[in-house]
Amino acid sequence: MINKVILVGNLGQVPEARSTQSGARVTTFSIATNRRWKDKEGERQEQTEWHRIVTFGRQAEVAAQYLRQGQQVYLEGRLQTRSWEDKESGETKYRTEIVCEHFQMLGQRGEGGASTESDDGQGDEADRI
Repeated sequence: MINKVILVGNLGQVPEARSTQSGARVTTFSIATNRRWKDKEGERQEQTEWHRIVTFGRQAEVAAQYLRQGQQVYLEGRLQTRSWEDKESGETKYRTEIVCEHFQMLGQRGEGGASTESDDGQGDEADRI
């Protein structure tokens, strides 16, 4: 079975860094990808899709330190859906997100230039450009 996601998009907001109760570092952010095409009438159309990304460990620290809103990023990861009970309504809520296993900032060196890779899904820094 394969569960692999590859995206190139722009960060929608400043990454949010936090720690779990056990002390593990977690950083979340969203990226936007765009699809462009011409419709039957020849008019240009565009659709933006938003993706929620989560990173762990050292990779989470690098993401929080270097990623900036609007920056273009390449990432690889896997889809994961989690569920929880809403405290107010008692309903079960679901969220599908991408667990990032590797990301690379795109653009000029001055705009970032770090690459991270995770062998165990927890986010070890592989190299820095």
